[in-house]
Amino acid sequence: MTDSGSILTFILVSFCLAIILIMKKDSLPSPFKRYLALLAIVMVSISFILVLISFFGAGM
Repeated sequence: MTDSGSILTFILVSFCLAIILIMKKDSLPSPFKRYLALLAIVMVSISFILVLISFFGAGM
């Protein structure tokens, strides 16, 4: 967990994907909405876990 640049990039990409899905939810085809939403939820959850790991790892 020493590569903070990769972690930061992953966090930004996952939150940008979630924001884009929220903004464009009306124009996406129905079959893709479910899979993209699941992907965004998984990515944001992993990002949150990485933030927590980085936060608690910074104190050591």
